[in-house]
Amino acid sequence: MRAVLFDFDGTLADTAPDLGAALNRMLVDRGRPSLPVEKVRTYASSGARGLLSVGFGKTPQDPDYEAMREEFLANYRAAICVHTRLFAGIEELLAELESRPLAWGIVTNKAIGLTTPLVAQLGLAGRAGCVVGGDSTPHLKPHPASLLLAAKQIGMEPSECCYLGDDLRDIQAAKAAGMFSVAVEYGYSGTENGGPRGWNAEAVIGQPLDLLRLL
Repeated sequence: MRAVLFDFDGTLADTAPDLGAALNRMLVDRGRPSLPVEKVRTYASSGARGLLSVGFGKTPQDPDYEAMREEFLANYRAAICVHTRLFAGIEELLAELESRPLAWGIVTNKAIGLTTPLVAQLGLAGRAGCVVGGDSTPHLKPHPASLLLAAKQIGMEPSECCYLGDDLRDIQAAKAAGMFSVAVEYGYSGTENGGPRGWNAEAVIGQPLDLLRLL
């Protein structure tokens, strides 16, 4: 493999505390109790859809869903990187990739307008070979379009890339793109769909630095 691509929420960065804070602001404004981050964490990879589901039981089919989604996103933009941090071991992993050197990049379903400032505030701007958001192509993961775009941007064949993710959709997208799929157990996946070991990924890692033995 010559390149490593990362999902963002739940794989590269622990964004759940700030996503939860955006939801809790909505709950408190409506006189409801806030939710602990542990309750929010397993929904964080699904973004606004997941958070509004756990907080209010809302789905995209509800008539007020879009207005609530915009309110949630406004809250999140206003405090997008207060408690968000790279997962333990990620900085060391990135430094090792850069020293080899191996290309690395980010492919997420999070909108690029939210991803770009987060990448900058986490000190990764200029280091990532590509940053592909959920609206960078017409399709979200598990469709492979965003992964194929990332490979093109870093000048690699998909078969030269591996993709790390904490959600079944990440593994499905990697397989559809012809990339080596790596499921991570340290993210937000929990036991959904059998958990990372039930997704038929080519590899499963418990911590970021475990990736090095695969490279």
